[in-house]
Amino acid sequence: MAPPINPSEIYTTSESRSLLKISSSTMKRLLKKGIIRANKIGGQYRILGKELLRVLSPKIERKAVKTYQTIKRKVKKELETW
Repeated sequence: MAPPINPSEIYTTSESRSLLKISSSTMKRLLKKGIIRANKIGGQYRILGKELLRVLSPKIERKAVKTYQTIKRKVKKELETW
């Protein structure tokens, strides 16, 4: 069983491939098409765990964004009355 993906962890393409259980050619294709967003550092890609989770389950990401935006609105409203 693969270890859980930590959203704040930074993974290499090799680690990401292992976690997603995909081939190197599939990983290259996903990076090239921008389906997986990554930063290139020293000629190598680095991928945030959050990005891997987004690719695995966009539904969960949308729910998290919606929850975050709701909390943000409440805090903003509270600060305006402060």
